[in-house]
Amino acid sequence: MSINNENIESLNKEYWLNRAPGYSEVNKEELEGIQHQTWKEYLCKQISEIYPGSQPAEISILDVGAGPGFISIILAEEGYKVTAFDFAESMIEEAKSNAAELADSITFVQGDAMNLPFDDESFDVVFSRNLTWNLPYPDRAYDNWIRVLKPGGVMLVFDANWYTYLIDDNKRKEFEKDRENVKLSSLGDYNIGENFDTMEKIAFDMPLTHKMRPAWDVEYLNGIHAGLVSSVENIGSILYSEKEKINYCSTPMFLVKVVKG
Repeated sequence: MSINNENIESLNKEYWLNRAPGYSEVNKEELEGIQHQTWKEYLCKQISEIYPGSQPAEISILDVGAGPGFISIILAEEGYKVTAFDFAESMIEEAKSNAAELADSITFVQGDAMNLPFDDESFDVVFSRNLTWNLPYPDRAYDNWIRVLKPGGVMLVFDANWYTYLIDDNKRKEFEKDRENVKLSSLGDYNIGENFDTMEKIAFDMPLTHKMRPAWDVEYLNGIHAGLVSSVENIGSILYSEKEKINYCSTPMFLVKVVKG
């Protein structure tokens, strides 16, 4: 199943460039669903706890791996200064389209999440969702994200052990059970579609597929003295829609939070 290391980054980018329209449909579903409110309420609460008394327009947020723009859009709606950052040009175009009239209030930047083009201590908040699992060098990414975060600022990273079923037989059984439950629910399966096999091959070679998370993240971030590091297991229980909860039962979403020292 392994892919030559020389090709993995180019294959990964090609996959996501082509995946943008389909992934955009998922983001549109979130914008129209309960997630619009659950994510907005949760993130605004987290940010206001770090910056009590500050107005959203005073707070700069970097959304790393913004994809088709869901998080950037809901935070821009609240008046935050948002930079939507993604390595796939097609994702940025989808994000601009989804943002509609809000697009002019969001800064869109294309680039590498493992080598950010921003100055040190540029942002009050660094946010990422469902990205770190897909990075060949997640340590470099974390080094960069902490670098661009202001002292006292907060980094919020949401992710899951998405492809553990590729290396763990018990997780494979749980994953297949999810697929059965999705069929019974008739709500639709997020884990099928064009080129899904390709992403499984890519994921197998990604380092975090072979790590237990968020334990790995917490250990690494503590090791680089990033700040006050904490994690929350199964944060999806308060953020997900019912469709997501059924789809991702065996891969609960977690939060890794860092308040920079």
